Amino acid sequence: MDPNTRGPEEYGHDDGGTARSSGFETGGNQSPRQRPPRESLTPDFSQHAPALARTVQLVSGDFLLTVNPVDGSEIEACPPAERPARPVKLTTAERAEAERAARPPVPPGPARPGLPLLARQDERERLVRLLARGRSVRLTGPAGCGRTRLLDLVSEDCSDLAPDGVVRLNGFGRTSDDLLYDLFHAVYDAPLHRPERDELLTHVREIGAVVVIDDLEFGGAALDELLEATPECAFLLGATPDVPAPSADAAVEEVFLGGLERAAGLDLLEHAVGRPLTDEESNWAGDLWFESEGLPLRFVQAGALLRQRDRLRAGTSAVDEFGVFEDAPPADASDAYDPADGDEVPLPSLGEAAAPAPLLASRLSASARATLRFAVALGGEVPHQAHLPALVGDTHADAALGELASCGLVSPVGSRYRLAAGVLTQLEAAGYADEAEAAARSAAQHYSWWAGHPSVTPERVCAEADALLAALAVLEPLTSPPAEGEESPAVHLARTAAPAFAAGLHWSAWERALHSGAEAARLARDIAERAYFHHELGILALCGGQLDRARAELEASIGLRGSLSDKRGTVAGRRALALVADRSGTPIGLGPTAGEEVPDARYEESASLAGGVPAAFPTLQQPPSPTLVTRQGASAPSRKARGGIKGLARRNIVAAGAGALLVAVLGTVVTLGATSDKEANPPSDQVGVNPSASQGVDDGGLDADRPANDSNGDPGAATSRPTDSGPDGTPGTSDDPTPTGDPSGSPSPGDSGSTPKPPTTSKPPATSKPPTTSKPPTTSKPPTTSKPPSTSKPPTSQPPTSQPPTSEPPTTQPSTSDTASGPAPSAPTSTTASAPQSSPDQVM
Repeated sequence: MDPNTRGPEEYGHDDGGTARSSGFETGGNQSPRQRPPRESLTPDFSQHAPALARTVQLVSGDFLLTVNPVDGSEIEACPPAERPARPVKLTTAERAEAERAARPPVPPGPARPGLPLLARQDERERLVRLLARGRSVRLTGPAGCGRTRLLDLVSEDCSDLAPDGVVRLNGFGRTSDDLLYDLFHAVYDAPLHRPERDELLTHVREIGAVVVIDDLEFGGAALDELLEATPECAFLLGATPDVPAPSADAAVEEVFLGGLERAAGLDLLEHAVGRPLTDEESNWAGDLWFESEGLPLRFVQAGALLRQRDRLRAGTSAVDEFGVFEDAPPADASDAYDPADGDEVPLPSLGEAAAPAPLLASRLSASARATLRFAVALGGEVPHQAHLPALVGDTHADAALGELASCGLVSPVGSRYRLAAGVLTQLEAAGYADEAEAAARSAAQHYSWWAGHPSVTPERVCAEADALLAALAVLEPLTSPPAEGEESPAVHLARTAAPAFAAGLHWSAWERALHSGAEAARLARDIAERAYFHHELGILALCGGQLDRARAELEASIGLRGSLSDKRGTVAGRRALALVADRSGTPIGLGPTAGEEVPDARYEESASLAGGVPAAFPTLQQPPSPTLVTRQGASAPSRKARGGIKGLARRNIVAAGAGALLVAVLGTVVTLGATSDKEANPPSDQVGVNPSASQGVDDGGLDADRPANDSNGDPGAATSRPTDSGPDGTPGTSDDPTPTGDPSGSPSPGDSGSTPKPPTTSKPPATSKPPTTSKPPTTSKPPTTSKPPSTSKPPTSQPPTSQPPTSEPPTTQPSTSDTASGPAPSAPTSTTASAPQSSPDQVM
């Protein structure tokens, strides 16, 4: 049987639509014949050419994605020529073919007649009426109540109600987004095309069909989202009572499906056995109905127990002739049985009938029991019948699925089979999970070889996604660093299955495989495979619009591949990262990296703020000077974060102190002017047109510290004294200060022979009085000494100097002079309106 191409016999129908089996052929009066033996499972040791890697190119939204299983998927903006055409809906014949492919395969072996649906006619008619009105219905019932069988019949009744027919979907392990994409691909012909969210919603709004979803696992807001996205569809939802209910605003009718009545249960048991029940069996079935609350699955399993009892009572001759407990149980053993002639075999106890899985399994063939062990190891997932010969090691092991289905131990879920409700727990208690790790490891090795083979299509791998993911879930936490020359089974399985899931558009399985593979690679300490999984997770996040997550995953992958010097993988990662940067508008080097804590904002401290140092009194602040205010040290600025709130508060404190000192000095000047009014000609009335605080002759700005790299190169400009020709305009008079033409910059109060500079013009300070014009006195006495405020020192008329002291020692008391300005004392305070001198540490 070809696992890639499903033939008509795999669906249970031949070309004419009649049922057939792969083991027996019946026609007219022909007797059943044994099927021919198959080829041996011995491997072919001949040399084969290495198969090429399978690469698939598909369109996701406006991206062109190339699934590359070697170096990682490549993504780029889709060129206009590669954009797919608008998808068109499938025809009626194509929908019928797709529906047939979605059904579970008919198990090989002798075909048994189907069981009738008893006591469900009222529910069936009610569901059809509601769906015909366009209403959505939720069919709720416990596992084993016959919900799937009822949905099959209602789907047949509603085949002609909607223009797009009936669409069957599987809700087991699926989300709302998964079902929307499944619905899109079930109605539209769009191979290798996964539309983005908005385009998807546009297409599904145009679908008018009866959508049947069995084994639904979500409700509430997720179900509301599904219903709102498809306003032209009527949904028939099958769920168990533990699934969240729809919201109160959802227009969904609720239909509950309970157990059968006692008479209906006995009737179903007779159909399962194929003969009338004896009185003893009827009483036994009554006790079973009371214990099982009338669930039809229990009666199907009880019928299998009675059939096995009939074969046991047929005698040892039948065992020797037909091999009841070997691979081929006789189909007519129960028909040849006569209760009066056979050996007496007691009925199963009520406990065995309540949990019949271990007793049923013990009477099956060895291949069927091995299949059950694999199913238990995979969390209830039964491998496809095409894989059973390789897994079990028997060429006829695919017939085991027919045995399990006839006993009611498996039930169809979508296009595959799972263990029936309660069977997994019963088999685990019976010891079938003792070798679960070894079975999962064998399954992982088989699926790794199969999924990575180029002849296996991605669609077939997606059909076995649940079994592959179940094997990954078992082996992932058990992964450890492999020995030299070996490979981790979990890493290998995820590595081969993930590209197939991506190419088959089963992206929820792709994401789960990538997460499991990344964790398994971390435990196995495989850096190369770990880089691959992070790269693929970044590509998946980029396709989903999660740019931050895509950036983090891709940067982690690039870092790991950089440590391995993997140039090709690094190039692929950087191309995808550039696309992330282009979509997010953030340069590559500025985004947060994976595993790195985003630091606080850092500011490099400059010499001064652009607008000057903030002060507590803005009205007393001078206009900003074109030169720098503070002197930078020789050392480089610190890399620590010294800006922000702390730095600003520190500068504000320094500026506030400077402003307070300036206010104190100005108050002292006003006080001295007020106390000197007793003189005939007070010095306060002799203020010239130009204030004493003026710019130097070289226009170097106010008397602040000049930076070391000043272009003027005049070290004395910062301490130069202002010049003023006085109100009479004659330089060199007694009211004029000493000119600043000396390049040395040292003050010389007694030098009267130096040639004065031309007068300069400066702005008056904001706090000075209006200038008065008066002739300077020929003789003047020093102003009356008054006690200055305790908060300031005696005022001086000369700004502070930052130059080294002259040969004369500084005096601590003010001296008298015949001029209005007097000699320049070396006082530490300043009477100018400029900002006080501060050290670099204060500003910094």
